Amino acid sequence: MTRTTEILDVIEGMFPDARCELLYQTNFQLAVSVILSAQTTDRAVNEATPALFDRFPDALSMSNSTCEEIEPYIQRIGLYRNKAKHILAFSKALVSDHDGEVPSSYEELIKLPGIGSKTANVIQGVGFNIPSLAVDTHVHRVSLRLKLVPKGLDVHATETTLKRKIPRERWIVAHHAILFFGRYHCKSQKPDCDLCPLQDKCGYYQEKTRKR
Repeated sequence: MTRTTEILDVIEGMFPDARCELLYQTNFQLAVSVILSAQTTDRAVNEATPALFDRFPDALSMSNSTCEEIEPYIQRIGLYRNKAKHILAFSKALVSDHDGEVPSSYEELIKLPGIGSKTANVIQGVGFNIPSLAVDTHVHRVSLRLKLVPKGLDVHATETTLKRKIPRERWIVAHHAILFFGRYHCKSQKPDCDLCPLQDKCGYYQEKTRKR
C-alpha cells in the first residue's frame, strides 16, 4: 500500500457517502450547475437552480433566452452576470454543435464555453461515470497539506500528479471523498486538526505545531 492510498483509505472511511451535492436532473443541468458553482457554494447554487431549470430545463430553451432573462434567476450567486453569459454561450454551443446533448468526451467538453478542466472532469465522473478526478480548491488544498503533491503545484499539475498516484478505478470516489474532507474537516480557515486521524501525514499540522 502506498502512502497516497493509505491516506485515501482514511479519508474515504471518514466520508463514505461523499457525493456531488449539486441538485440536477439531467447532464445539461449538472453542467450548468457546475459552471455556476465557481467561486461560490453548492448551497447557493442549489437555492437558485430549481427556478432557473423550471424556466430553462434544457439547452434549447436556454439557448433561446438572453442574459437579461437569465440573470434574475441567478443574481444571488457571485459573478452572476458573467455566469449568465457562460451558461447562455454553453447552451447555444450545445444546440449548434451537439444537438443539445452534453458530450461525454473530455476533448469535446473543454471546447465548450464555460467548461474548464475541473468542470469537464466533474461532468464525466458524475454525469457519465467515466473515471475522472476533478481538482477544485478543496482537493487542491488538501493535496498540498497532506503532501500528496509537492509544494507549489497549480491545480492542473495537482490533477496530473493525483491521477498518477491514485488507481484509475478510484478516481471518482477519491474526488468526492477528498472534496468532502476539505469542505467539512480540513477547512481553509480553522481546520479540525486536533480531531484529525492524519496528523502524522500532514505537513500543515506539523508546521502549525512547531510554531506553538
